[in-house]
Amino acid sequence: MKKYSINKNNTGQWKKDVQKSVIFYNEWFLNFAPSTYVNARQDAINKVENAFQKTECFNKLTIDILRTAPETITILRMATTPPLARDRLMGLADVPRAFVKGMEEGKLPQRMPADILEDNLNRIIAVISKLFDIDIMPWLTTGAFPHEMDRLLATHVIGDRVCGSLADPIIRNEQERRQLGSISQFLKERGYNFVESKYINDFREMEPGTFTYHLNVSAKMGRRQNVNMPIDVVIMRKTAATGELPLLVECKSAGDFTNTNKRRKEEATKIEQLKNTYGKDVEFVLFLCGYFDSGYLGYEAAEGIDWVWEHRIEDLEKAGI
Repeated sequence: MKKYSINKNNTGQWKKDVQKSVIFYNEWFLNFAPSTYVNARQDAINKVENAFQKTECFNKLTIDILRTAPETITILRMATTPPLARDRLMGLADVPRAFVKGMEEGKLPQRMPADILEDNLNRIIAVISKLFDIDIMPWLTTGAFPHEMDRLLATHVIGDRVCGSLADPIIRNEQERRQLGSISQFLKERGYNFVESKYINDFREMEPGTFTYHLNVSAKMGRRQNVNMPIDVVIMRKTAATGELPLLVECKSAGDFTNTNKRRKEEATKIEQLKNTYGKDVEFVLFLCGYFDSGYLGYEAAEGIDWVWEHRIEDLEKAGI
């Protein structure tokens, strides 16, 4: 099997690529963030308004409401002072973390006995009610219906809090969508065909000239234990011979240098597990955008990991694509 070299050995280009990648990321962020945050903020405000309507502006918060609309918990957490993180609410109400997380996803546990379910919901209501932010919802002290301006102010403040709590996931999801879209366009322009991962039982059996997203690849974690390792993009080259492994691509986008260096060992662990499972010929490359400095690159290169920059996606051709 032919060995490919992309960027890990081109150390003289690293500094320039880091600079170009940071500029690429920042330009994307400045263009993307305003419109996305405006849309996310309006969506959050609409959800707050919906919660107000169901609860008479939180004057009537009952377990029946949380039963029919458990996702309201996200709004309620942001309506307290201080706004409650999920784990903080879990601790104060003494309810399981999975219970609160499930509510935020709009679900209640189906097998939980009715009395325990009711008790958990009552515990949550008791904590939330005690911590409601009276400064922005003064009507709660009297049980009256708020004036329109008070209601509008509270809706926007709580909506902003909800949007802020979702900011990082919004950015991460959009980064992934952008990176997968860039790779997909690059591959399709070169005659590759996309196959949904649910139709792939074993990545080694993919047809030449095909690719997929979010495929779980079985890898050895220890002598007896296997884990499903999610791979962002799997590409079987057009030129692949029988038995040849596809190219495995991990998409990474970062808005600062600190987190990338903190998490750089993750990729080294992945490649080690993959090689222990499929042999030294397995190919695992990174698709990078943003803040990845020479320290990060040097660490990955030392582990035998190569990479392609999003600002120069044509380097995928150096990987035989």
